[in-house]
Amino acid sequence: MSRSPSPAPEPLRDFLSGDARELAPKLLGAVLTHDSREGPVSVRLTEVEAYLGPEDSLHPDPGSHTYRGPTPRNAPMFGPAGHLYVYFTYGMHHCTNIVCGPAGVASALLLRAGEIVEGLELAQHRRPTSKTPADLASGPARLAKALGLTTAYSGRDALAPPFGLVLPDRPVVGVSSGPRVGVSGAGGSEDYAWRFWITGDPTVSTYRAAKPRTSQFRKR
Repeated sequence: MSRSPSPAPEPLRDFLSGDARELAPKLLGAVLTHDSREGPVSVRLTEVEAYLGPEDSLHPDPGSHTYRGPTPRNAPMFGPAGHLYVYFTYGMHHCTNIVCGPAGVASALLLRAGEIVEGLELAQHRRPTSKTPADLASGPARLAKALGLTTAYSGRDALAPPFGLVLPDRPVVGVSSGPRVGVSGAGGSEDYAWRFWITGDPTVSTYRAAKPRTSQFRKR
């Protein structure tokens, strides 16, 4: 794949400073690249979830890491738009978010799934258990693994080297939305149908509702 030059970061950062729920469908089809020492891998985003912060009194988000306020772990979500928030969950997986909204107001888009459009061999090396190219980044943990992302990159600027984000030339046609995956309690209900995906795309992850648990919060 030949990549187009990355746009100037500040206009793109301004774009990402909007409402996560409105940005989510617009980010579908965007290409995120991580040009690591091993080489570049690029993923075309096909599924994202929006998460808000504690500042929104009309839509407090019980599914968000920031629901109870800032912590050292979730601090990047309160930072400038366009930065990464990468977290470790269930003792085995990394998941990647792109921070959005104005600085100081926590919100982010969880990158749930995508299609590897550059660096296929490297992504396959990182994900040797993958059976087909379509499942290399089908799920947030798989996507982070294929891109070579860990918590060491949390807080890094996704709009500057070794990263790059290129928006699609035109909005994706055929976008579906629904409840977020694996979020327990109200945050996983239809009231928070803030998961967006390209309808019918084979890389989109399988929807799974959260298992019942005593706490209304999960480590997403």
